[in-house]
Amino acid sequence: MFAGMSALVRFSCAVFLLLVCVSGASAQTALDQLKLPSPDANSYAPSGPDGPLAIPDSGEITLSAHMFDGGPEITRGLTWRIFSPHAGEDGKLPLVASGQGGTSAFQLAPGSYLVHAAFGRAGATKRIIVGRQPQSENLVLDAGGVKLDATLSGGVRIPPSKLRFSIYEAEANSHGDRALIIPNVAPNTVVRLNAGTYHVVSTYGSVNAVIRADIRVEAGKLTEATVEHRAAQITLKLVREEGGEAIADTSWSVLTDTGDIVREMVGAFAPMVLAEGSYTAIAKNRDRIYQRDFTIVPGRNEEVYVLANETMLVESLD
Repeated sequence: MFAGMSALVRFSCAVFLLLVCVSGASAQTALDQLKLPSPDANSYAPSGPDGPLAIPDSGEITLSAHMFDGGPEITRGLTWRIFSPHAGEDGKLPLVASGQGGTSAFQLAPGSYLVHAAFGRAGATKRIIVGRQPQSENLVLDAGGVKLDATLSGGVRIPPSKLRFSIYEAEANSHGDRALIIPNVAPNTVVRLNAGTYHVVSTYGSVNAVIRADIRVEAGKLTEATVEHRAAQITLKLVREEGGEAIADTSWSVLTDTGDIVREMVGAFAPMVLAEGSYTAIAKNRDRIYQRDFTIVPGRNEEVYVLANETMLVESLD
């Protein structure tokens, strides 16, 4: 559901053949209790070179992962990290071995370890026991993916360069803030996530065209969500006559109908994307200030002219 603005979200799910993964409840409990870092965190002790380690009198363990229970094996894109379950003097879990790819084999001294598998932003942790006999362990990541896009009213496409998404945790803390998971996601990019609900913020341009939605990611599926922005791109110009040449060295301020400043810039042209609503453009050139009220109609991109004449003059500083 959206907060703050009306928007349309269309969801469609398909079998997600990109293989994403998550652990079961017991693995997650171990992760929570031991505060094992997320895949991109740097809160564990460094290790030697990536890959299997050759250790005398060791046992071989082969690790594999699946996106969901009964799903196909992940063949590439995994990051494996193997930790000692006992914190070092610095309070961090020592990283014993690491590797990348799909199914991987490691040579480890007999004993207990914690294995973390990461696939994109999806991850799972499992406690394993290594003996002297070859053995294998499988991690089920219980994850899926999401692909995000946005349009304007009537299904008009938004240039990808002007559109970005940020993905947050669904639950807010006591201050109303949500933890940011991934910023600046480009449209139509597949993001691998653990199954669950996420809060997505879509930003068109860099001013106030923002749409929010809660998105549900299901294990083994790709969720495609498209939101509708009620906004338009405009270019402000200070001219001596309608359709005339823009006057250089103009300082611009754009205010909402409540008087809040949403954008300030300097230049002959002032391009920007604004959400639907009523605004006031204030142009200052040399010692004169001009003003014009205008309205943003969703999907209607246009040039807004502020005339440098007595009608729009609000103040002369000479």
